[in-house]
Amino acid sequence: MSDPTNLTELYIEELQDLWSANDQMKAVVEEMAEVAADSTLADRLRKSVKGIQKHTDLLKTLLEDAGGETSKEHCKGMEGLVKEARKHAVKAKLEGAVRDVAIIAQFQRMSHYGLAGFGTAKAYAEALGKGGHAGKLDKAVQDIHKSDDYMSDLAQRSKTLQAAA
Repeated sequence: MSDPTNLTELYIEELQDLWSANDQMKAVVEEMAEVAADSTLADRLRKSVKGIQKHTDLLKTLLEDAGGETSKEHCKGMEGLVKEARKHAVKAKLEGAVRDVAIIAQFQRMSHYGLAGFGTAKAYAEALGKGGHAGKLDKAVQDIHKSDDYMSDLAQRSKTLQAAA
């Protein structure tokens, strides 16, 4: 897409960017689930993969409804976060609880990026009078918040805190 010239085009570009971000995040979250030591963390990551896919499907539906091209706009921001997640959580020479702490940190960094993007898309939808879109995007924001809160809770109450020792 060329540079957006109005809010509708900016909204469509944001949805396309989020689609790319989700696809990239989904791939690395699957990798993190495979190397997680704690089974609860691994299960939560696998559940998150399903949530990420659900949000990607939503983005595609919203793009179609908004009249945008149903394609991704490569998200360089998530590309960097994914690169860091692979470096610090997947490929790092860490074991057990220490790796799990790194996984949680990297997951939350990517989630916070997603929160910013979905929140922005929701604001654009509201400004464009697309209440149905805004409601669906708000639900996605709530889902992401729940996942992030769960990860924070898991980090605080689990054996992962022993990694500092």
